[in-house]
Amino acid sequence: MAVRIVIPKLGMSVDEVQLVEWKADEGEWVEKGSVVLVIETQKTEWNIDADASGYLHIIVSAGSKTKIGEVVGVIVESREELQALDKGPSPQPGAQTDQTYAAPSRRQIDPAAEEMAANEPEPSGQRIRITPAARKLAEEHMVDVTKVPGTGPGGRITREDIENAIKAKAQPGDAQPRAAEVYLGRRVKETIQLKGIRKAIAEHMYRSLSAAAQMTVMGELEMSETIRLREGLVKAEEEIGVRVSYIDILVFILARALKQHPDINCALFDDDLKIWEDVNIGVALALGTEGLIVPVVKNADLKSIGEICREVRALNEKGQAGKLTPDEVSGGTFTLTSLGKRGVSFFQTPILNQPEAAILATGPIMERPVVRDGQIVIGSVMPYSLTFDHRAINGFGAERFMGRVQSLLTTPGLLLV
Repeated sequence: MAVRIVIPKLGMSVDEVQLVEWKADEGEWVEKGSVVLVIETQKTEWNIDADASGYLHIIVSAGSKTKIGEVVGVIVESREELQALDKGPSPQPGAQTDQTYAAPSRRQIDPAAEEMAANEPEPSGQRIRITPAARKLAEEHMVDVTKVPGTGPGGRITREDIENAIKAKAQPGDAQPRAAEVYLGRRVKETIQLKGIRKAIAEHMYRSLSAAAQMTVMGELEMSETIRLREGLVKAEEEIGVRVSYIDILVFILARALKQHPDINCALFDDDLKIWEDVNIGVALALGTEGLIVPVVKNADLKSIGEICREVRALNEKGQAGKLTPDEVSGGTFTLTSLGKRGVSFFQTPILNQPEAAILATGPIMERPVVRDGQIVIGSVMPYSLTFDHRAINGFGAERFMGRVQSLLTTPGLLLV
């Protein structure tokens, strides 16, 4: 029996995705529940788990674009089934999610990969059967594939075979490793291809800077009362049901401030300035070295602090697990990005998350000398940077908005009015 690997429906607006990376090679054993494929929409990466344990057969190679619902691979129980795949009928494009079917033909589904493999003859005059990942690794390490025995189905060379050949080359007494790459007069330690979510972020940020007249205002927010507010909410954690963070409080306050200053809750499309009724706040989430993703708290102005806290937690967990859907990272009207207590930067110049017209970046809360009632005392302040599209928002409007945010932070009782 074969279990299909099908591109899932990820949102109302998504009908095509790109295959970023297969986590296993052709013919390799995969465990049920493990990540077998990474796909990408315009804004998110999504991990597809194996629905069964077995041998992987890849139908659509990484780097290709495909439609929602299309079969891109299968998992079979035995090597005999895997070896029979070349003889079976291929599934039709856009096939739906039945669990079993006749084994597909890789020759029919992916003729380009078969032709590439056929172009390299063995000493016997027959073509070399090698997976794309194995071929790429062999080229990087200058491994002669004609001298590598294949252990995959039908004698196909797998990535593991190439890795073993590389290890054998590195044994003492063998040839010296190749010299480091030199590029523009400099030695290269490593070359990393910009792809997947990192490439999408880079392109999005470049387009944003090219498309808007971005201006950034900077300052500090007095946080002493907000600290006391959070301490009280933390003490009431059992009653609330969640542990409230400063991010949750900021989202709650920003939503109210945006409702009172709708000129900031806007977007410019050609010559049309849209003032949004919905207040949807994106909260930037760091994904390690991969960059940022911005899940969105929809209708934040209508939600309590507890509801916001639970939603931010859920979106954070899904983001770290690679399970955010396109609907969960789209539709924002304003973005908050924060370095939190681990940040060391006082001020930033955040780039707009298009098509939004404003984004607020905050730094760590710090103790500083401040003037209060004519006296110099130690206060708690948080640096901020507000970037906005000067075509849609003027400086006076931006200052008024940040003034309202400061009022709500220093006098939380105003949230009850």
